[in-house]
Amino acid sequence: MTDTLPSLPSEIVSSLRCPLCRSVLGVGAGSLRCQAGTCASSFPIVDGVPILLNEKRSLFSIDDYRRPSRPGPPASSSTIKDVVRGLIPGISRNILGTANFQKLAELLLKRGQAPRVLVVGGKNEGEGFDVLLKIAPPLQLVETDVVFGPRTALICDGHDLPFADDSFDGVVVQAVLEHVVDPYRCVEEIFRVLRPSGLVYAETPFIQQVHEGRFDFTRFTHLGHRRLFRRFEEVSSGPVCGTGMALAWSYRHFLLSLSDSPILRNLMDTFAKLTSFYWKYFDGLSIRNAGSFDSASAFYFLGVKSESVLADRELIKLYRGRM
Repeated sequence: MTDTLPSLPSEIVSSLRCPLCRSVLGVGAGSLRCQAGTCASSFPIVDGVPILLNEKRSLFSIDDYRRPSRPGPPASSSTIKDVVRGLIPGISRNILGTANFQKLAELLLKRGQAPRVLVVGGKNEGEGFDVLLKIAPPLQLVETDVVFGPRTALICDGHDLPFADDSFDGVVVQAVLEHVVDPYRCVEEIFRVLRPSGLVYAETPFIQQVHEGRFDFTRFTHLGHRRLFRRFEEVSSGPVCGTGMALAWSYRHFLLSLSDSPILRNLMDTFAKLTSFYWKYFDGLSIRNAGSFDSASAFYFLGVKSESVLADRELIKLYRGRM
């Protein structure tokens, strides 16, 4: 284990704040320390990655990241099982992710040179995210998560983002808000760290069964998702994963519910994927239809930080489904 200064740009390091009291952090030997005398909290740097958590309001403990069994993905290995699993077709398909990230990139680059983008839940590259990677630089990406991963530059919790107000031009939160206990607080934190007229891009599931086990809490309809971002002016929103994917997920989990036997569940999982994977391809035909707003697998929102708040009476006028 090597504790060193994280490989973050100096301007990003200078924007880091204590996740407890939001005071300035000082860089020490293998740690970051809050400079407020009334706080003086210390946060370790583990393998070059700062661990900036408010343990009082997080599901995670700083000590978790010091242990050999610390949170994070397992080490990759090439086994026969992995090869066979790779041959089985998947049932998920993100239809609009790439196009949405292209739009986000265009809007960010209009803001000037080297716009800063915070990625909340960025241990791995999400669907379509390579669009931003191809233009970084000039985009300056800061990828964070609550677990170590191939792209994690900083460990933090979305409920208490360890950055100064108005630090970023954009925030990406893709397939994350279902895994936080208070998504409204997380969006308030996103609002806080964004600069005026900053951009947010989010993808959150609607019809999807539990994934990530105990760390899965919430689903959103299209209007529920829009209300979550009520302090943002909408650029665009709608289904991003369609009804065919929703059907395949439901079918798979119906079969999985029929047995608790690991062997039978593995067989049913394979059978479900082999007999339903093609349903996702119908989503390319239906993703923009009104019916998808009532039954999509996931929704997206692209918006701009605003000084006004969307009223609930105005919210319900935005319904675009067919019910």
